[in-house]
Amino acid sequence: MYKVIDKQTAKHYFWGDNCDSWILSDSEELSIKQESMPSHTKEKLHFHTQAQQFFFILKGTATFYLNDSIEIIGEQKGLLINAKTKHYIANESDEVLDFLVISQPTTNNDRTTI
Repeated sequence: MYKVIDKQTAKHYFWGDNCDSWILSDSEELSIKQESMPSHTKEKLHFHTQAQQFFFILKGTATFYLNDSIEIIGEQKGLLINAKTKHYIANESDEVLDFLVISQPTTNNDRTTI
């Protein structure tokens, strides 16, 4: 059976400093979330032992801190982060940041905060 899912029907939770996450799909093999970060928020530096993650920016500009580098990604662009890469995403702008994060396999029980 097929099920249409969107932000109104997806499971929702808050993370970080009043950031939103909607779980669009979550299985052992794959996680897809739509997330929103208010201006001037960031997550904590961390890494995933197993999961690779693809971030796709829907609205706004994301700043990614990756090991010893910084990548700034704008709307309609994406970034693949390999497993074991120390990273975090930040919204350093005055606008809301909306993005998709696709993790393979899921990041459940696979996150080490530094």
